Amino acid sequence: MDYREYGQTYYIRFDKGNEIIGGILDICRKEGIKSAIFSGIGGCSSAEIQTFIPERGEFETEILSGMLELVSLNGNVVTDEKSGLCHHTHAVFSYKKVGEHCIAAGHMKAITVLYTAEIELRPVVDGEISKKFDPETGTGFWDFK
Repeated sequence: MDYREYGQTYYIRFDKGNEIIGGILDICRKEGIKSAIFSGIGGCSSAEIQTFIPERGEFETEILSGMLELVSLNGNVVTDEKSGLCHHTHAVFSYKKVGEHCIAAGHMKAITVLYTAEIELRPVVDGEISKKFDPETGTGFWDFK
């Protein structure tokens, strides 16, 4: 992994075997970024996709593996109620299964790079966004400071 800051934006290149979400959080900690948004594309080898089940208040996880084309990655980093960094990330992947083109998408837990991923990280300027837990829905929402 390598990254550079140009202006107020960080450009990150992830390499084979790097885990994207953990890497983004590591850069935010290193650079003192408390809130940001990010987007990207790439080629990945595995992805843990989660779907929230409201009736149970929990996520179901599916693991994809193989050549996964990361078509779109969008997410944010905010500070949770315990002052730790957390992410909310969604992605879309295309891949081939038994000769057919397939698509999978959802909330991401982890993504491992196969050959490269290119991510743009844009920190919040002149403010901070945190996450506040909502007991009614069982999820967290942005809390503006």
